[in-house]
Amino acid sequence: MRKLTSFVCGTGAGLAAYYLQRLRDPQTVVQNSWTHSDKPVDPWALWDTNWDCREPRALVRPLRNSQPEEENRYNAELEKAKAKKARHIILVRHGEYLDVGDSDDTHHLTERGRKQAEFTGKRLCELGIKWDKVVASTMVRAQETSDIILKQIDFEKEKVVNCAFLREGAPIPPQPPVGHWKPEASFLRDGSRIEAGFRRYFHRAYPDQEKESYTLIVGHGNVIRYFVCRALQFPAEGWLRININHASITWLTISPSGNVSIKYLGDSGFMPAELLTNRIPRDVKNVV
Repeated sequence: MRKLTSFVCGTGAGLAAYYLQRLRDPQTVVQNSWTHSDKPVDPWALWDTNWDCREPRALVRPLRNSQPEEENRYNAELEKAKAKKARHIILVRHGEYLDVGDSDDTHHLTERGRKQAEFTGKRLCELGIKWDKVVASTMVRAQETSDIILKQIDFEKEKVVNCAFLREGAPIPPQPPVGHWKPEASFLRDGSRIEAGFRRYFHRAYPDQEKESYTLIVGHGNVIRYFVCRALQFPAEGWLRININHASITWLTISPSGNVSIKYLGDSGFMPAELLTNRIPRDVKNVV
């Protein structure tokens, strides 16, 4: 009996130690069957805590020794480098516009697009947000959408930041590839610019930020979809698999730890059904 008891206790302790070790090592964690349980965790599935280059441990000088004074110095600097509040980034796609002419100057909102922007402005007003910053793409359709929204929310037009990094473009070759759309030159030209826009606006709060902040960005479908993939650390090549309607709202939150969550993705349920669109009309006859 004593041998059996000893065997059971020894086996239990061994199993506990085994599973504890597996929990400590993410590369050996067993996955569910639909996530390839016979393989280690794919590198892209692991969260990069220093994705914005603002992880406190990466900003503070490492410990030089184990002396109490050095540990106190390290802990004090680490605490000073930590963000304390969340940042909320709300992205709005421009309203429907007419794709006529050879330049951006002729790409004005349709009447339906203007109505879409009005509903979005009213929705943002209903949310009761106190905006810290409003940023708009410099393209005509985004500027017109921003102007309409500003009439509904509490923010001065003179304080709006107009940013060329947010202009529409082709951020990265999509997967799966799209046979009828291969703007290789655009990927080379636009990709680095759009990525620079992401790095400019997506990061955790500065350590001296004392309250949660709210940034409104009025931009474009491709850019917003790419930003969502990058912020959530999904494969950026999947941006074209996402669809968002005109004047829809996407809400991302960056916590003090650097973790990112999404609250809305292309929300447009506040509009009447007849105003829901996502494609660009290329014929004046199809414009409402």
